[in-house]
Amino acid sequence: MTAEPLLELSLETAGDLIRRRELSPVDVTKAVIQNIESQDSTLHAFISVAAEPAMEAAHDAERRIAGGDYRGPLHGLPIAIKDNIFTRDLVTTAGSRILADHVPTEDATVVQRLREAGAIVIGKTNLHEFAWGGTTDNPHYGQTRNPWDTSRFPGGSSGGSAVAVAARMCFGALGTDTDGSVRVPSAFNGVVGLRPTSGRVSNHNVVPLAWSMDTVGPIGRSARDCFLMLSVMAGLDAADPSTVRAAVEPPRWGEGAQGLRIAVDENYCFTELQPDVEAALRSALNALQGLGASVVPVQLGDMAGNVAAELTVVASEASTYHGRWLRDRADEYGDDVRLQLELGEMYLATQYIQAQRYRTLLRQSTLAILEQADVILSPSVSFTAIPVGDTRVRINSEREVHAMTAVMRYTGLASLTGLPALSVPCGFAGDGLPVGMQLLGKPFAEHTLLQAADAYQSVTDWHRRIPYSK
Repeated sequence: MTAEPLLELSLETAGDLIRRRELSPVDVTKAVIQNIESQDSTLHAFISVAAEPAMEAAHDAERRIAGGDYRGPLHGLPIAIKDNIFTRDLVTTAGSRILADHVPTEDATVVQRLREAGAIVIGKTNLHEFAWGGTTDNPHYGQTRNPWDTSRFPGGSSGGSAVAVAARMCFGALGTDTDGSVRVPSAFNGVVGLRPTSGRVSNHNVVPLAWSMDTVGPIGRSARDCFLMLSVMAGLDAADPSTVRAAVEPPRWGEGAQGLRIAVDENYCFTELQPDVEAALRSALNALQGLGASVVPVQLGDMAGNVAAELTVVASEASTYHGRWLRDRADEYGDDVRLQLELGEMYLATQYIQAQRYRTLLRQSTLAILEQADVILSPSVSFTAIPVGDTRVRINSEREVHAMTAVMRYTGLASLTGLPALSVPCGFAGDGLPVGMQLLGKPFAEHTLLQAADAYQSVTDWHRRIPYSK
């Protein structure tokens, strides 16, 4: 098996071949390292690559599997970790100068669980500094580029993780999602990204952005790949009191979308979209209906305060966490993040409380809609990836908006309510850039989202397309 076809395998398929000892973890890891060496000088997806420890882990995995100690579908497969998630004995910078020399003595819970399942940590991925931004334009570790068009940005803050998956520099990756930071770059890079239900996955030893909205989430090439990672990561963690004891229900693979009820608010889902994004989303909805799903017309609650509430909560909580550094080491921040943190200190307690009240009301109204439907459909983002350095995006011939405000228009619903949401590739625009569909579901119903996405992926091939062979 040559390197390129090997790297085109999904995590699920590669894992099955390793289980049957038809594929070597050593060969897989070598191929991934060679691909990183070939592409990452252009893409800047990684802050650090753990090539030597990864090869040691690959040899260990091969020995263990040969000896009958097979640990499951992730055993022997290289996984990338966003660099705000602690990794034992590997530097964890959070994309900052402040933590440039920070080498944790223990893993984050999610990393520990991946290692126990046999996954190999291949490296730490680039991010917007301290995850406080949506571009992954990092002044300290390089400007991450979109592999579909390297003049475009990858989205953020988990841009490095999404790019690493899209460019086949790993078989899966972890990101963090506060206000869309897994789903947005997944949409812009043509991969699958899951924001789990709040409390599903531990945040222990993860550098926070906004603790009331943060969660770790998997990024993969397919819905099935994301499930394999989620099923290992999830679960109660005594070190994180926000986690809950809730079993990860496996999707019923192969049963499709028959009977799936899709809530659609036409005024919300199909307004202020670039025409190609709207066309791709409507085509995806038609495909799901062709698989047996039905559309439930709905009207979502008051979405006018969505972006303002997000910004109020994130800015206030982020500035609280960074207060000491902001006073003692302010000159070590990038300009954009420093400005955001300084602005965050200007919010009033009354504004923060009103934003939290809004979250409560929005969650109640969203759960009411989910009593009559299984998922809520929307675009992941209303536009395709913009040129690096641009701050505004043209939606149509008459409307231009601030890019980061537009980014949060659809991802905010899940972030504010704590509900699970999945971004799935659903086509390409005329400029050759990927488009993402978002499915949002009931609490702890990730299996419903993943099953619906898998049904859609069984009749489409968007998720199989590869930037370097487009």
